[in-house]
Amino acid sequence: PLHGAYFGAIAGRVANRIGGAAFCLDGRNYTLDRNDGNHQLHGDRGGLSHQIWKMETDTRQNAIQFSLRSPDGDMGYPGEVHFTAIYRLSGNRLTLELTGNPDRPTPISLVQHHYFNLGRTASVQQHVLHLPYCRRRTMTDDERIPTGEIAPVEGTDWDFTTPRQISPLRNAQNRYDGNFVLGENRDPDEPVAILCGEDGALTLRQWTDRPGLQFYNSSLGGDCPFPGLEGRRYGAFSAVCLEDQMFPDAVNQPKFPSIIATPDQPYRHRCAFEIGTVDGDRNP
Repeated sequence: PLHGAYFGAIAGRVANRIGGAAFCLDGRNYTLDRNDGNHQLHGDRGGLSHQIWKMETDTRQNAIQFSLRSPDGDMGYPGEVHFTAIYRLSGNRLTLELTGNPDRPTPISLVQHHYFNLGRTASVQQHVLHLPYCRRRTMTDDERIPTGEIAPVEGTDWDFTTPRQISPLRNAQNRYDGNFVLGENRDPDEPVAILCGEDGALTLRQWTDRPGLQFYNSSLGGDCPFPGLEGRRYGAFSAVCLEDQMFPDAVNQPKFPSIIATPDQPYRHRCAFEIGTVDGDRNP
């Protein structure tokens, strides 16, 4: 979470943006801290990404489990929630299982915030991205808050239903930061995202059970002063985030899938990542 980049973090209680940093649940209004203009992003500085989780290892399953108790009122949200995040590695597939068990109805929407650069250059703009199920996206206003409209991507810069390079965009920033709607009735065994490095050496495949996928091409600029691999600095467009999630601002958008978890219907979320070679060999 340092410097606002959320490197490798689990963000929440409610990831992404909540318009006006406020919502109403069961007739009661809740006001949250603002950290993105007038809005809240990723739970603000008290979010799960900024808290210390307990850790347990499971050598038999080649897994690590993180757990955290979030008390009633934490970040301004109602209810106590027990969170777990289990990372399990099998071959070169990393599976992440997230749970949130609340003691009363409360909004929960977590997101993994992993960054990827599959090439050898400082930018991912020449990476090739394929999002076969992402035929629509949630439209936003100038502050990236959803308007409630869901529009097709065909014929726009957001159309990755066939593989193509991330860049160039037709806007001045060359920036992507928005939520795709994953098509219904998709094959759960097929990846929702396939990302290939510009040198053709490696491919990332990603699976999820969430209905949305936030694509962020990491326009970090000079906001990250600490070094990465081999001492290199993170600059603009240095990595890609593919954040599988519920829809942003769902607490204020009645037409979006609900993010209200309850003791009887707790939060459950599963995703997986696998890196292999372009020709399909998944054991490089």
